[in-house]
Amino acid sequence: MSVRFVIDPLDFVRNAGVRRDKIPVFQLTRLHDLLYDQEGEVTYQISGYFDNNNKPVLCLEITGSIHLSCQRCLDKLTKTIDLQTFLLLAENEAELDLNNEEETMDAILATPELDVWSLIEEEIILNLSISSRHPEGMCKMHELISNEKDSTKASHMSHPFAALAALKKIK
Repeated sequence: MSVRFVIDPLDFVRNAGVRRDKIPVFQLTRLHDLLYDQEGEVTYQISGYFDNNNKPVLCLEITGSIHLSCQRCLDKLTKTIDLQTFLLLAENEAELDLNNEEETMDAILATPELDVWSLIEEEIILNLSISSRHPEGMCKMHELISNEKDSTKASHMSHPFAALAALKKIK
C-alpha cells in the first residue's frame, strides 16, 4: 500500500522540489463513484518553482488510464489521462482572491500540509466529462438495438403462420 504524499507547498517550491510516483486507482477513493472498476494506476510528477514574477508555482503532471462507466450502455469505457496543470500558490485568502480575479493561472491556498493525492484526485475529477460515453456507433447498446431489429425481422419471417398471412393477403 502506498503512502500518501503531503507537502508544505511553499517549502517545496523554495527547495525546487520534484517528486514522481504512482498511485493505484483503488486508493483514489473520491473517484470510486465515477468508475466502472478500480483497476489501473496513475503516474504523477509534481514540481515546484518560482515564475518570472517570483511567485511560487506548482506544476502537476498526471498520466494513466481509468475505467469509467459509459452512460449509454453502462459498459467499461477506458479514459486516458494526460494532464498538466500549473497552480499559483497564494499565502492568504486576500492573495487568493486577487489571483482569482486576474485569472491568469489557477490559484490555490498554500496550506502547510497539502495532500498531493487529494490534489491529483481533484484535477482528474475536474477534467472528466459530465457524461462519459463511447464514441458514436461504438456502444454495445447500438449493437443490441441492431441485433434486436435483425432478430425481429427474422422472427417475423420464421413465424409458422407467416406463410398463411402472406396467402391471406393475396386473396
